[in-house]
Amino acid sequence: MFGHSSTPSVSAAQVAADAFVLDVREPYEWQAGHIADGVGALVHIPMGEVQQRLAEIPVEREVVVVCKVGGRSAQVVDYLNQVGRTAVNLDGGMYAWAAAGRPLVSDAGAPGSVV
Repeated sequence: MFGHSSTPSVSAAQVAADAFVLDVREPYEWQAGHIADGVGALVHIPMGEVQQRLAEIPVEREVVVVCKVGGRSAQVVDYLNQVGRTAVNLDGGMYAWAAAGRPLVSDAGAPGSVV
């Protein structure tokens, strides 16, 4: 529906410990719960700011893009791949991350939740 069937994706289990993860959810979603540990770099840039903040997204390494369920992140993946980045979508988004038992934390440092 949102992405194309050709949008490259990975499962939560496939996200490597040294991955660069770009979270494109809104600030209130990030504050409630985001990826805690287990990735090399985690950057929060809401979807609406990606074009203006493109310089913060690496060219030299793969970027795993995540949102709540995978729709917004699929759109960002398609855009990033069009402008010379190498990006993949986290299939199922933060819901899939949580369902896989991967850790979430809130901005307050407590266990996080997906909203």
